[in-house]
Amino acid sequence: QVQLVESGGGLVQSGGSLRLSCVASGDILSVSVMDWYRQAPGKQRELVASMNDLGNINYGESVKGRVTISRDLGKNAAYLQMNSLRAEDTAVYYCRATLKTLQDRRAQSIWGQGTQVTVSS
Repeated sequence: QVQLVESGGGLVQSGGSLRLSCVASGDILSVSVMDWYRQAPGKQRELVASMNDLGNINYGESVKGRVTISRDLGKNAAYLQMNSLRAEDTAVYYCRATLKTLQDRRAQSIWGQGTQVTVSS
């Protein structure tokens, strides 16, 4: 069984910072991409940041310049540092990993349960 667990969400004031963590566990062979998405009530899920095993990074336009994604390959973990937070950043943040397992070498995407981020005005 493979699962992702996010942590680090909470309540923060506008202009503040928050650091989210995502750790994958299980019989993992390799992880090619780890991403952060977010979804606010009544809105579509949108990309926040993505990073592959070559070090290529992509940020969503709404957060570019305010967030930084990083990875710890040895721990199968990804982190999202968020600064200058705004009320519109309030959402559930989800981690996704594209990976292969020992049982199945086909690439598959695994989603975490999400962590709530609330930014007060």
